[in-house]
Amino acid sequence: MRFSGEQHPGVQPTPAETQGFRLNHTMLRVKDPEKALAFYSRVFGMSVVRRLDFEEMQFSLYFLANLDDHTAPPEDSAQRTVWTFSQKGLLELTHNWGTETQSDLAYHDGNSEPQGFGHLCFCVPDLDAAEAWFDSNAVEFVKRSDQGKMQDVIFIKDADGYWIEVVEAARLDSLGN
Repeated sequence: MRFSGEQHPGVQPTPAETQGFRLNHTMLRVKDPEKALAFYSRVFGMSVVRRLDFEEMQFSLYFLANLDDHTAPPEDSAQRTVWTFSQKGLLELTHNWGTETQSDLAYHDGNSEPQGFGHLCFCVPDLDAAEAWFDSNAVEFVKRSDQGKMQDVIFIKDADGYWIEVVEAARLDSLGN
């Protein structure tokens, strides 16, 4: 039998019309794409699978993914665009042209007042090795794995100050109730 999800107040039965729907990407606005791309490619091993420029509106979209050795996006740009929008778990970085030169511009990370967006989350195979990797790459920590009430969970900041949670799934079996 197919798992239909936990039941809580407000959860509705899954409509048949939503069969095949899935989350494709999450978007973050970035001030300087060079810094943001350096962070996500170096620290998390993500690759840019597609860049789309919108000259009339003066912004660019960068779609990033963690590709495995068996994933080969199409070479043709139009086919790669279609492929990109059929994937799961992509990160879209949106750059509004010119923001990199605006010294007073900073995007709200959602964790200070007024709170809103909270964080992205990456799962890693070895949390201790990831923590050492972040140290060796001068990544800013919000919380280390041995700090606070939630042990075995790391929070770091990206180049724009967005929070990123980092977990090792095998260490979370007793998380919550």
